Amino acid sequence: MKEFWSGRIRAATPYVPGEQPREEGLIKLNTNECPYPPSPKALEAIRQAAGEGLRRYPDPECLGLRQAIARREGLRPEQVFCSNGSDEVLAFAFQAFFDPEREVVFPRVTYSFYPVYAQYFGLRCRRVPMNPDFSVPVEELLGNNGGVVLCNPNAPTGIAVGLDVVERLLQANPDVVVIVDEAYVDFGADSAVPLIGRYPNLLVVQTASKSRALAGLRVGWAMGSENLIAALRCVRDSINSYPVDRIAQVGTQAAVEDEAHFQELCRKVAATREWAARALKEMGFTVLESKTNFLFLSRPGWTGKALLDGLRTRGILVRWWSDPPIADWLRVTVGTDEEMQALLRAMAELVG
Repeated sequence: MKEFWSGRIRAATPYVPGEQPREEGLIKLNTNECPYPPSPKALEAIRQAAGEGLRRYPDPECLGLRQAIARREGLRPEQVFCSNGSDEVLAFAFQAFFDPEREVVFPRVTYSFYPVYAQYFGLRCRRVPMNPDFSVPVEELLGNNGGVVLCNPNAPTGIAVGLDVVERLLQANPDVVVIVDEAYVDFGADSAVPLIGRYPNLLVVQTASKSRALAGLRVGWAMGSENLIAALRCVRDSINSYPVDRIAQVGTQAAVEDEAHFQELCRKVAATREWAARALKEMGFTVLESKTNFLFLSRPGWTGKALLDGLRTRGILVRWWSDPPIADWLRVTVGTDEEMQALLRAMAELVG
């Protein structure tokens, strides 16, 4: 029953997150979490912050964290905005930059929160069909729209585009905001941050959840012109002025400042991704070229649901969507070497 629900909520189709199992012993390769621990410096900062100071509200401006991100990226703190995970940053951006009168455009196969936001905020959207190889149909995103959202590297396909493609989008859409969602950029793609100084309509969104192993803290940030950041602050302060708690701020700041740990973590994940992809191809799987911490794969003669269920019975969780263009595909998070070896054994047993 939806008694007492508002009309907007009755019509909403919410996002479905990946399963967080309660039973023990499963190998969890379904939500793109990092298989390795966070920076020891981040953990120590969290321990130090978990004290008497929690009775106080956190810094609503996240100044220390914004300064750390700005130093690393060659920006000014005024060009950085922090919030409760990149999902919330994106939700604020959809409200700040897109109007119901003009269509927001993004690829047909991409992060499934984008159409949810569009529907929830009463926006029109156009989902552009993918090329046959799952590459982004760039030509369909050039002009005649009210805004562009590009996940780069794309989720769930893992495919990245170069900065030349991002520049084409920015040049062809000078009067609207182009959001580049870089949740997975650190695992092998090129970030669009260096383009911020030349394109005032560019907003780059990143997260601490993947490459800094802090999904449990829920911290994300946006980078762009001071004008765009001011709009995000306006939305935030119209809803909740304190979206990032005190512990999350100090833990993420320490992780951003621990460059050596960050680089080693990304290197290990990328190395495991490459050998696992080769092994799966040798077993007869089709595996798309990934620049992320996951693999997107299929097996001729098998449905995605059959592979999903077969792996589940063998104690391995992966991600599957019933959406027709990708219904025969699975997204598999890159785990530790041991976890990926277990995946390969399960696949061999399953498909023979």
